Amino acid sequence: MSKTNKFQPPWLEKTASPRSYRSLYKWGEPDGFKHPNQGMYQMLKDVFQLEDADFQAPVNTGLEEFSEQIPCRMSSRHIARLTEIVGEENLSTDTYQRTRTSYGAGMIDALRVRQRIFENLSDVVVAPRNNQEIAAILNYCQAERLPVYIYGAGSTVTRGVEAVQGGVCLDMSKHMNKVLDFNETNQTITVQAGIYGPALEDILNNAPTTLNAQRRYTCGHFPQSFLHSSVGGWVVTRGAGQNSTYYGKIEDLVLSQKYISPSGELQTPAYPRCATGPDYNQIMIGSEGCFGVLTEVTLKLYRYQPENIQRYSYLFKNWEDAQLAVREIMQAEAGFPSVFRLSDPEETDVAMRMYHIHGSPADTVLKTLGYQPMQRCLLLGSCDGDKAYARLVKRTIARTAQKYKAFPLTFFGVTQRWEKSRFTDPYLREDLMDFGILIDTLECAVTWDQMPKVHAHVRKFVKSHPRTVCMTHLSHAYPQGTNLYFIFIAKITDINEYLKLQYGILQAIQESGASISHHHGIGKQTGPWLEAQIGTANMDVIRVLKNHFDPKNIMNPGGTLGLDLNEEQREKRWGMNLKDS
Repeated sequence: MSKTNKFQPPWLEKTASPRSYRSLYKWGEPDGFKHPNQGMYQMLKDVFQLEDADFQAPVNTGLEEFSEQIPCRMSSRHIARLTEIVGEENLSTDTYQRTRTSYGAGMIDALRVRQRIFENLSDVVVAPRNNQEIAAILNYCQAERLPVYIYGAGSTVTRGVEAVQGGVCLDMSKHMNKVLDFNETNQTITVQAGIYGPALEDILNNAPTTLNAQRRYTCGHFPQSFLHSSVGGWVVTRGAGQNSTYYGKIEDLVLSQKYISPSGELQTPAYPRCATGPDYNQIMIGSEGCFGVLTEVTLKLYRYQPENIQRYSYLFKNWEDAQLAVREIMQAEAGFPSVFRLSDPEETDVAMRMYHIHGSPADTVLKTLGYQPMQRCLLLGSCDGDKAYARLVKRTIARTAQKYKAFPLTFFGVTQRWEKSRFTDPYLREDLMDFGILIDTLECAVTWDQMPKVHAHVRKFVKSHPRTVCMTHLSHAYPQGTNLYFIFIAKITDINEYLKLQYGILQAIQESGASISHHHGIGKQTGPWLEAQIGTANMDVIRVLKNHFDPKNIMNPGGTLGLDLNEEQREKRWGMNLKDS
């Protein structure tokens, strides 16, 4: 097996044109790239028993122009009426646009586009300009029983926007992306659901200029998809940002929402807390377009104080000590860190390669001190807030890390390196797929006492697939528990083989007692597992709400949230009949 570090695979750096196949599955910007470094490249060769000769040229790059022509099945009278509502310039039956708004950012989406499999597309894409147009569209679609799907930014990894029954796709990103109100007294901002994360954060960070505010602000919500996701998408999937341990998940940040449903408009109360029956915000958050269209969101804000950030990174000798330490930090009642990310031994090993520590003189010293490969665990993160508060939290982390004999890695700048690539790591998947290797993720929520069992059980299943990397970290922590985020890398090009592995991991997560999702949402991918997860009594509540808001089932039909599943979905084999082209 070759061990040379001289060969550099020809990672693709050609910009994907706006209407190429690659543009449909490329992460982020058309000219954005992040390639495996030599450490990760060597790891891939070792795991998959490959040579430099296997990386001579990428295959099936998808750079050619999109040429599919899939007929629109909607009658001309429906198209004429929708055109009257939104205007000709805001309606499209173009196959590329219908594919763009029906396929998300999941691995199944990328695999299908690469193999020229196009299914479950909407018939027409419309871009409403205001709430009145949305209400008119829903009224018409309900009367005519036309399915309605909602597109924000397309970052879903759970087949959330897939138009299983065709119909109408509402593109919220084109027009519904404005700031509606800013209240500095209450420290809130109200925005339309289609606004992207970077646009909102830029407005808040520069609030004295953009909003005539007294100080700068932040939303505090930074999912890995931050650069390419919308506020509406965050809310309807119960998303989480990488700084959630301090700022909270999106359900902690939402003060109020407005929905337009087939049954009418719903505005949730805009109080920080109230005792007026069930919490309507929490009923609607996570509804994934099944109850109606989220049009407006009022978010709580925090002061933007980047000058106060305190960073830290430590290396623990083993996974058991690391788990005890992070739980102790979260239960110390001395404040919470903002980013709080602990990697298990396998992910730590990959990280040491990516941060150029593996094989270095410093690595030799670490081994001598007892921090051995495939045993040691990396903790990294940062603390936000008031300067004194951030320092207090960092001291608590340092004191606990010292108690468990963790080695400080401040000198290596590990956290800064992670921050630099925190939103660009997904670009790696395109390079790997060009050579027949896929990298994907599934995540879950656990209590602290569940964590060892879930980690071991899911890893055992993933490792049952020959020559598969399984990296795991926790990145959203609470006094009572955390999440576990599984990243698996396998040499797979066959869609059926991929789905078998994905479904098996979901089953392993549920069998271990964990929640099947912590922040990715459910979509149509995970829907078949939902009822067993929450119980039939709770599922019946979702069905009642669905019937109230959407009695004719026009909103995101086809299996989302475990509703109206077809036989294949119920048997957890949806898509397993797909063939490679």
